[in-house]
Amino acid sequence: MESVLRAAALYAFLLVLFRITGRRALSEITTFDFVLLLVIGEATQQALLGDDFSVINAFVVIATLVLIDILLSLFKERSPRVGRFLDGVPLIVVEYGKPLTERLRKARLTEEDILEAARQSQGLERLEQIRFAVLEKNGQISVIPEPEEK
Repeated sequence: MESVLRAAALYAFLLVLFRITGRRALSEITTFDFVLLLVIGEATQQALLGDDFSVINAFVVIATLVLIDILLSLFKERSPRVGRFLDGVPLIVVEYGKPLTERLRKARLTEEDILEAARQSQGLERLEQIRFAVLEKNGQISVIPEPEEK
């Protein structure tokens, strides 16, 4: 029973932690992020298993985590509010070439992040060429360009 409680508590903690760190933390992983994830993974493993390294305990922990994940996905299907809380919603950060500074700050994005996404996805060089830039739920930035003038 202790393993089940450990798994549930750690799952909830990590879910909250990654919601706080923001979507961009999960979109493109840098070397620093990768090392951090390895350390978190090791700490998580130690916290989940405690002193019991038996195969049975590992199975119980894994089954608990999978069950929690399935239950949360069912809750998300039934309640859009739960889905928005767990996954977030797309966030418009540039509108008609104008950066929405408060939203950028809240999402911990810079104009350079937007321009980088615009260059990579659309070949755009200036904010004025962007109709909308949207921070998606998965942390990616979608760019919708202004129509070309004829």
